[in-house]
Amino acid sequence: MSITYNLAQIDEAVQFILNHTKSKVLLFYGEMGAGKTTLIKSLTAALKSIDKVSSPTFSLVNEYHTPQENIYHFDFYRLKDENEALDIGIEEYLSSNNWIFIEWPQNISSFLENEFQKVEISAIDKKTRLLNLC
Repeated sequence: MSITYNLAQIDEAVQFILNHTKSKVLLFYGEMGAGKTTLIKSLTAALKSIDKVSSPTFSLVNEYHTPQENIYHFDFYRLKDENEALDIGIEEYLSSNNWIFIEWPQNISSFLENEFQKVEISAIDKKTRLLNLC
């Protein structure tokens, strides 16, 4: 399933994801600058978090709170070895029943399951994105 959107339509893209996801673990694939973190900010707000969302590029994980549960936002871009993910407890996070958003999931591929939701984002032009749920 796919949807095309621009920044003014990002809330529609978020609702598309929330209405069609097969998992609370979302794996975000896309080139640098494709809009992964921007989309995650909008998803976090749609889930009723008022926390400030930023990319956890150096910390590896950020935690956000909603009235019902936590959201864990990972960025594995700088990961040198998959075992670093084990060191921060990735298996425990993945088995929790919280929302998990992972940028650069290809860097921890051996820990990921098929039932997790892949979200592929690609730039059509400077303002327009194509989002695929796989």
